[in-house]
Amino acid sequence: MEMNQFFVAGINYRKTDAVMRGDFAVNADQYASLLQKAKAHGLKELFILSTCNRTEIYAVAPDATLLIDLLCSETVGSAEAFKQLAYIKQGEEAIEHIFSVGAGLDSQILGDYEIVGQMKLAVKFAKQHGCIGSFLERLYNTVLQSSKVIKNETALSGGTISVSFAAIQFIKEQAANTSNKKIVLLGTGKIGRNTCKNIIDYLGTKNITLINRTDFKAVSMAIELGLRYAPYAEMKQHIDNADIVIVATNAEKAVITKESLAASGPKILIDLSIPNNIEPAVGQLPHIRLANVDDLSMINDQTLQNRLAEVPKAMHIIQQHILEFREWFGLRKHVPVLRAVKQKLSEMHNCGLFSAAHPSPLIDQDAIQKVVNTVAVKMRSQHQPGCYYIEAINDFMTIN
Repeated sequence: MEMNQFFVAGINYRKTDAVMRGDFAVNADQYASLLQKAKAHGLKELFILSTCNRTEIYAVAPDATLLIDLLCSETVGSAEAFKQLAYIKQGEEAIEHIFSVGAGLDSQILGDYEIVGQMKLAVKFAKQHGCIGSFLERLYNTVLQSSKVIKNETALSGGTISVSFAAIQFIKEQAANTSNKKIVLLGTGKIGRNTCKNIIDYLGTKNITLINRTDFKAVSMAIELGLRYAPYAEMKQHIDNADIVIVATNAEKAVITKESLAASGPKILIDLSIPNNIEPAVGQLPHIRLANVDDLSMINDQTLQNRLAEVPKAMHIIQQHILEFREWFGLRKHVPVLRAVKQKLSEMHNCGLFSAAHPSPLIDQDAIQKVVNTVAVKMRSQHQPGCYYIEAINDFMTIN
């Protein structure tokens, strides 16, 4: 393949709000269906990244239109709407984009490191369905290495700012005293867990009730963190009694509606889900204070300013890893030639006439590999056209 066969097509928070992004969110069932459809279209390498601030499809493909049509065959939003909002990147530009995403440089909150875990899960899911080949495997691993170096050697993800932490800041702004507030957390996935730990650490309270669609997950986390839990079937009554409700679920439609809270007492509601799992109209109620991921991303502090200063360092690290990936890709293109050279030298070695003329015991498979390695080095460093067979054979013939 050529580098320009690698595409990314996506939408993110820059041009779409949470409601629009929700129309193109992809859940696990849709993801599995998309990967099956991809195989039917002859696509062998792809994965889909669907988070609270983006939906992107990465693939080796003949064109981006095929990818968009494939993606939108499973989403609420149409391909026509997606194309109007989407960015399409190809080849080198697509390579730079995935590194930027993996580093948190393209996150709604700069340096948000949660994206790394989300990308890891997306690639793992695609690999389980046979949709990660050598190109995407190597690319993803190099992106992961780059992200780790940035995490360890810069302060791009330093301090305490992320969507889950911004939720805590929002609560502090809306409630002067949280020690006596009843808090309900719906959803105990990664974002829910992170938010829950932040509540304990930064609000100093364990007055939290966990609820999850799969009850045993809420039970397990409640036991681990010393919290209360409630069955999903009792969600409504616990929401009615709560002062603060945080939703980090993955439902296809709203689990809390304007109608359900019309007669409730004052509440602070935070929706960390895409698509929205709290009906946006809830925010119109005078006794409700509602924030979604877009609202939370606007919360700024000194930590963010410190992160901005780290961007040049992160970009330098990314460029080093992109260069490493380019070198690997360049060598990969030479593999058929090198394999043919090795095969030809092995045939010569096994030829009776050649063995009679060159009886030296040093001429063996190690010698053959040494010649092939020399050819590989020259192909990479000199980028010269010509017949490598003749040069390799000449080197092989002169081995003492």
